[in-house]
Amino acid sequence: MKPIQAILFFISVPLFLNAQQIDTENSKVTFAVRNMKIRTVKGTFTGMKGKINFDENNLSNSKFSICIDTKTINTKSKKRDKHLKNKDFFEVEKYPTICFVSETIEKNKGNYLVKGKLTMHGITKTITIPLNYKDNVFLGEFELDRRDYEIGAKGGFMVGKTIKISIHCKLKQA
Repeated sequence: MKPIQAILFFISVPLFLNAQQIDTENSKVTFAVRNMKIRTVKGTFTGMKGKINFDENNLSNSKFSICIDTKTINTKSKKRDKHLKNKDFFEVEKYPTICFVSETIEKNKGNYLVKGKLTMHGITKTITIPLNYKDNVFLGEFELDRRDYEIGAKGGFMVGKTIKISIHCKLKQA
């Protein structure tokens, strides 16, 4: 092994010692948004993939880098799902993933505040996601303003501005 390769190897090893694999089959992101101010539309995204290096005792070396597949959107209405996949909303052909990469993780009253960059619809914003971790499962809930990511029409009353998002990320057993 060449000296530079040896140095890179020993630098990168600690980052992957605690790497956990996402159980893609049992992980999802759900959302809820008001529709026409009278009902709530609920849906899911699946296809969660990425890398998680999480150590409750060493948060400074912990990291999340996770994406979901926008084509997996499911509101239990094929017509609505087709519309959500087009240029009026998620433009799934142009933007096939929604990704989150953590920058910092802090413990807060038994839970974790994960601050990082969320990229959706070609726009990246810094957000903080509160997460609970128990039994190899991360659970989190937060809200976004869809207009910050240019999802859907800017005005009107058809689609609410605020999207409630819930994360269920199950890790595979080691």
